[in-house]
Parts: sequence; structure tokens; C-alpha cells
Amino acid sequence: MQFRVATLNLEQDHKRWDARRDLINAEIGRLKPDLMAFNEVCVPLQSARGLRDAATALTGVEYNLVQQTRVNGLSKVEGEALLTRFGIVETGNFDYQAKDIVALVARVLVDGLALDIYVTHLYMSRGDDSLRLFQVQQLLAWIDTRDDVTASIVCGDFNATLEAPSAALMACRFRPTQREPTAFTPLAEEGGSVSHPDRARMDRCIDYIWVAGAIRIVAGGVCFNQPSLEDPSLWPSDHIGVWADLEFGN
Repeated sequence: MQFRVATLNLEQDHKRWDARRDLINAEIGRLKPDLMAFNEVCVPLQSARGLRDAATALTGVEYNLVQQTRVNGLSKVEGEALLTRFGIVETGNFDYQAKDIVALVARVLVDGLALDIYVTHLYMSRGDDSLRLFQVQQLLAWIDTRDDVTASIVCGDFNATLEAPSAALMACRFRPTQREPTAFTPLAEEGGSVSHPDRARMDRCIDYIWVAGAIRIVAGGVCFNQPSLEDPSLWPSDHIGVWADLEFGN
């Protein structure tokens, strides 16, 4: 059975959320993902619930929603989320105990086979990868405690290119479905400066769908990668997303 996974960093509710939410909804409707991961869902706006309801309306598919807020002061601000059309067997969460960052996992049944899908968003830093490497080490150790599945998928913004030690460690155990640039789009406030004004546009891959186990990558690429037709400064987010079509098999 072939199924589709997608992931996107939402940039919380910043930079004209009400306008760019329509672009996000439209792309979800076009992609029709079976599993959709989100970073930086906005807790005060319950944005993940709104996206779940819109996805159901646009695709005709009933999605289940799993969420995990960040911890400490950020627990009221943002979190990670997953939409799944597959039945959920169990969920779990993990606190890295560093920078209030977390991961979630949902075990779902796809054609009767158990699949773990993780969503996380690693620490953002400029140059120093040591904390991300520590987080990846913890993430992989946690995944090792849940090895009774057919396959595992990890989605999210890793804030690191494949040359960085943290992403390179992931690549020792997991396969990325794509290597195309995902950061940063020319998203701007209305009449304002672009996101990350000190960074180049679309010059690096830092958002991933990683796969491991008895699973094949059928196709994949980037998504949420077009601005509004009416306003070229309005993009779905400051990152673009990643999609992959997968199937079980060696």
C-alpha cells in the first residue's frame, strides 16, 4: 500500500497568518496527505485544530489530530502536531530537557502494519551544532526503545543541513526522502522585511522526512512552495514543506 507523508514548519501565527493559512489549506487539499506533520503550531489560536478541520473539509478524509506542546514557558505558545487518517494505536512524547524542545510519536496501523511517526523541531543556532547533536542522540535512543514496528518515520525542521554532525548522525540510521532546499522563503509582513533578513533565500535543506525500516521511498519533493498569485511576498510559511510517497517493503 502506498501512502503520502508531508511536513511543514508553520511559523506559528506570525507574518499574516490569517492570509497565509488559506495557502496552507489549499496545498493540503491538493496534496491529500495520509500523514501531515506540523512544527510551530500556535497554541493560543489552536491552529492545528483549524487545519485539521479544513483538511477534512477539503479532502473528504477524516483526520485524527495528535499534539504536543513545548514545555515550560513555551507550553502556552507553540507545539508539534500530526494529522493522520490512519487509526492510532498509541501516542507518546519526549522532552529533550534542552531549550524547551519536545518530540511526539504516534503509532498508526497502515494496511495492518505498525508504523511509528515522529514529529520534532530541533534547536536553532548559527554555526554551533552541538546541542542539536545531543538532541539527535537522545531522539535515536528513544526510537531504539520503540523498535517493535515495521518502519519508523521522523518529520520536522532539524535546523541543520546534511553536512552538520546532527543531520549526519540521523543519516546513519535514517534515509532522507529529499535534499532540495527548504529554507528560507521571501515571506514578509505586509509592507515589511522578509523573514530571516540576514539569511539567503532557499539555499539549504533543513526540513526532512526521514525513513527507516521496511519502507521504500516511491517519490518525493518539496511542497508549500508557491506564493500567493496576488501577492508574491505572501508565502505559506518562512520554510517550504516536504512530501513523500512511501510504501512498505525492503
